[in-house]
Amino acid sequence: LASAETVPKWQYLCVSFVGSHDSVSYDLDASSAIIEPDNLKRFSWIYCLRRIVRTWGMTQEYNITMQLEAGVRYFDLRIARKRNDHHPTRLYFYHGLYTSTDTVLGEIHAWTVAHPKEVIILAFSNFNGFEKNIKDKLHNHLIGFIKTMFGSKLVPPVGIPTLRNCWDQGKNVIVSYDYPANYHPEMWKKITYYYANSMDRAQVKSKISEALGKEKTSNCEFSQLYFFVCGLNMTLPADHRILIYILRLCDSFPNVIRRGLPKLLKWLKQQSGVNIVASDLATRKDFVSTVVELNSALMKP
Repeated sequence: LASAETVPKWQYLCVSFVGSHDSVSYDLDASSAIIEPDNLKRFSWIYCLRRIVRTWGMTQEYNITMQLEAGVRYFDLRIARKRNDHHPTRLYFYHGLYTSTDTVLGEIHAWTVAHPKEVIILAFSNFNGFEKNIKDKLHNHLIGFIKTMFGSKLVPPVGIPTLRNCWDQGKNVIVSYDYPANYHPEMWKKITYYYANSMDRAQVKSKISEALGKEKTSNCEFSQLYFFVCGLNMTLPADHRILIYILRLCDSFPNVIRRGLPKLLKWLKQQSGVNIVASDLATRKDFVSTVVELNSALMKP
């Protein structure tokens, strides 16, 4: 997008962004405890089950840098703290299992320094294991870490940014933080993420159609004047029905996505007024190109 002549004038609410769902799930640690779904937590001691959860929890195939290079600009970052961790402020990304945060955020920072004209959106949410007596301390620690790492590159939530605004100010990182009690002027509020909570493609289409009808009005103006995400991701059941999927020992979640994503992309091509589109296996060329192509109407004079 940064190379297009007309792009600097676009408001970001009018642009379709490529996003990844559960962005750091490529690096889940099978030696860690199971954090979700709840009905499998008590079986964390079974190593082969942790391996199975890892297979079905990996929604992305490539690391953050490779996602950035492929064109992903929105990152869904789920944060957790391990229960009874002796380190008081150590945090992790998670999706079924845990993975460390510091290295990943360092990779993102290095990429934004090397690509100052590429604006990215980091959405921090969920905050699993943030117990009441320590949650404020953990939030302050994480926000402080984000502010220290990205510093002057953070785009403040003032007005509706354009690419030209960001370029002129030398800023290219938008951080959405889903915890209103810890307001900081550098942090954007929670970005609504619409998804179907189902493995059924028809329900995914229905939910996203409903979301677009809610958000979209005429002339590229949105009802909430804010970002929103259309999640093309399919979601495993959170109850005993998950066993129907994870006990398919010759299958995996990435394989399920590969079978279903082409039909979802064919449907997506017919949509308009789409802001951020997030998916599993977000580095697939057909996904990235389909979302970018949604901006073609904006390229016309």
